[in-house]
Amino acid sequence: MNAAIASNHNAPQDRRLARHRARKRTNAIALALALAAMAFGVFWLIWILWETLRLGLPALSLQVFTEMTPAPQSESGGLTNAIFGSFLMVGLATLIGTPIGVMAGIYLAEYGRKGWLGASTRFINDILLSAPSIVIGLFIYSAVVAHTKGFSGWAGVLALTLIVIPIVVRTTENMLALVPNALREAAYALGTPKWKVIGAVTLKAARSGVATGVLLALARVSGETAPLLFTALSNQFWNADLSQPLASLPVTIFKFAMSPYENWQQLAWAGVFLITLGVLALNIAARVLLRQKH
Repeated sequence: MNAAIASNHNAPQDRRLARHRARKRTNAIALALALAAMAFGVFWLIWILWETLRLGLPALSLQVFTEMTPAPQSESGGLTNAIFGSFLMVGLATLIGTPIGVMAGIYLAEYGRKGWLGASTRFINDILLSAPSIVIGLFIYSAVVAHTKGFSGWAGVLALTLIVIPIVVRTTENMLALVPNALREAAYALGTPKWKVIGAVTLKAARSGVATGVLLALARVSGETAPLLFTALSNQFWNADLSQPLASLPVTIFKFAMSPYENWQQLAWAGVFLITLGVLALNIAARVLLRQKH
């Protein structure tokens, strides 16, 4: 009888131990799967970076930064016009898209939280944010290039701007939403108008996050190829006229990498290395700014 009582007394403890062991097994399996998935992703990332360094770094030379894109089988040549075209279009797209995105993000975070206009804007922005870049390029082609009957740098800038805006809008809205309402209420209690509260309090508190969004948008459009194929196309020669076809680094990489000429392939790898280095620097800067915010 005493044995039966002891057995009944130990039964709940045995069940708890069994559940504990089952949870530990489940946790071990989940941890192993997560580590395997991480190792799988890191393996391909390291391989891509290694190939970029192995093939891109030896292809770098002074001529890459001082000479135009060469003809096939040429003994020399560079990417000066492509680098300049990318800087020009990406810079203009960022300058145009950033104020629009920041202002729209301020409206969504401060004025349009509950209204139908804010909800509609947020929905449209989410669609733009997830839209493939080739769709945006095709839209600008049909809306601008087909009507003007010519490729141009301005069309490329417009396509990249449509990619920049939704990223900045989303980041600005999210960063402003993280600002405590106590800061706003304290400013209102002092009689500060709302527009000044936004500019001097909330936007100032979220400036690091907003700058991070701008840098991420800049990194995103720096490597876009499909929109520029439909809009700016390319140009083998130096050109600073945005009303004409304009060379860009991603399109030049695409064209040279697909060619059978060895000198073009080497320049393509040099361009890949430069874009990878630039995007890496922008992402590191964005993370540093975000870390400073916290």
